[in-house]
Amino acid sequence: MGSSSGEEGQEEWVPPSRRPELADVAPLPQADGPCPVVSIAYRDDFREVMDYFRALYAAGERSPRALRLTADAIHLNPGNYTVWHFRRVVLEALDADLLLEMHFVDQIAESNPKNYQVWHHKRWLAEKIGPDAANSEHDFTRKILATDAKNYHAWSHRQWVLQALGGWESELQYCNQLLEEDVFNNSAWNQRYLVVTRSPILGGLAAMRDSEVDYTVEAIMVNPQNESPWRYLRGLCKGDNNLLVADDRISDVCLKVLNKDWTCVFALSFLLDLLRMGLQPSDELKGTIEAMENSDPETGHADIATAVCSILQKHDPLRINYWSWYRTTLSS
Repeated sequence: MGSSSGEEGQEEWVPPSRRPELADVAPLPQADGPCPVVSIAYRDDFREVMDYFRALYAAGERSPRALRLTADAIHLNPGNYTVWHFRRVVLEALDADLLLEMHFVDQIAESNPKNYQVWHHKRWLAEKIGPDAANSEHDFTRKILATDAKNYHAWSHRQWVLQALGGWESELQYCNQLLEEDVFNNSAWNQRYLVVTRSPILGGLAAMRDSEVDYTVEAIMVNPQNESPWRYLRGLCKGDNNLLVADDRISDVCLKVLNKDWTCVFALSFLLDLLRMGLQPSDELKGTIEAMENSDPETGHADIATAVCSILQKHDPLRINYWSWYRTTLSS
């Protein structure tokens, strides 16, 4: 285990029972009752630290030694929410250096990147520090996401920091970078949508929609089997079906993909929704669907939407019952 304080450099750890500063503290053992059914075999160092922690906690002591003892307990079990809560109480009572505390919790978070208590403590600290913490928090989440691009805690914290403390200026560029590295990164697509819709400096979805449609269409053409950009494309016109139908680029990308791969479920399902919303199919689109039907005589239908639905039943077998139901809605 590291230093006893957590705020200092590495040093040899001294058990609480051998620390002069704790000589007046009577350890408080865990109360398991007279006949516990299953006694937990705690390590000796863990048991000792927690016995001393319970004593200070029960006494409600807000002191530097209490703060140091919480650091010991956290090193032994970073998920103990009672210890983290008490540490926050002591930090406030001592008017402690929160930047130093952020350094301490960052060290814990790097080795425990999916620990709820650690991220909650970071948010508490960042909120106390204010906008000055924004850049360092973005740097830290970027560091965590570089090793685990889907870390929910890091993404959630990053989004909170953006909305509470700022730092929007380079966030779209960061999303671009992540998607260049991995276009299948659905977390980066989700973050991009947050930036486009919430950033106070980009003008909102209405101002960004045109360029974002171009960006998304290009991403779809790179890999049509990537579901994320198809979902993102829907989101760009969320709540306004007329925008989806009226934008020729959207129906065109469906057609281009199907001309290359007429089994692409994402293009077929998107096209079906467009037809349901009132899209008037072009002659080229009709020809493509007819060619697809001719390759499988069993799917011949006069209505183009019904034909697409039948093709989906064949090429999306996991949802065959859904597409069967969908066909009934077309006739009604």
